[in-house]
Amino acid sequence: MDSWVRFTAQSQAKERVIRAAQYACTLLGYTLQKGGAAAELRKTISQLEAHMSLTRKLLRLGNSVEALEAAKRAIHLSDSVLRLCLTISHLNRAMYFACDNVVWAGKTGLISKLDQHKWSQRSFRYYLFALILNLTRDVYELRLLMECEARYRAAKSPPSPYPGTTLADDHLSSPVPPATVALPVMSVWLRRQLHLLVTVLYSNPPLLLDLLKNSCDIFIPLDRLGIYPTGSGFVGACGLASSVLSILTMVHPWLKLKP
Repeated sequence: MDSWVRFTAQSQAKERVIRAAQYACTLLGYTLQKGGAAAELRKTISQLEAHMSLTRKLLRLGNSVEALEAAKRAIHLSDSVLRLCLTISHLNRAMYFACDNVVWAGKTGLISKLDQHKWSQRSFRYYLFALILNLTRDVYELRLLMECEARYRAAKSPPSPYPGTTLADDHLSSPVPPATVALPVMSVWLRRQLHLLVTVLYSNPPLLLDLLKNSCDIFIPLDRLGIYPTGSGFVGACGLASSVLSILTMVHPWLKLKP
């Protein structure tokens, strides 16, 4: 089992590079179509994209084993939210890869009379569930870090010489409507939260990259399932961006979000 997981990890780098090339072809095909390029050229790009997709499916054979191993590790996490999100996410990834393997078998003729569209849609549903859970995990970790940073700033800042005097109190004591009072208070709160968010993401590149990657990836199954159609150009750009971010985390392992 461990040797198979190591072999799968080695093939993931190749799969990421081919994935980047595949979505680059998708984006290029959209650009050529908008630019009125020759039909023969667009057909060549489309065929190249299809061949890369099939190659990726071949490289993903057996990835369900790696996803199940990751789920077994995640179930022992001490944080209950992370444990729930990561375990179910890995299980959905395992099902996604299993359905993807069936689609590959159908495309190569190993399974005849296979409803490839049905199995493809099924795989994208599992992929979407996994991405939603990944984004939930990212938002949860972001909230924890923002709370930690807020407590650190509160402990670091000196106490006010006039503890009873605040912006809200000044406005409440003045004869102005409540709506007028709430606007500046809300504006100050939003600016503080935005500054806190930027500070936390800037000081945590792995979380920032994972959040960006999952945010780009989620548009792919949304488009394929018809839930939120965005077009091949946008899907190609999102797929290319997320692939580059994935390759970056492989080249620099410290950028990969853990656990």
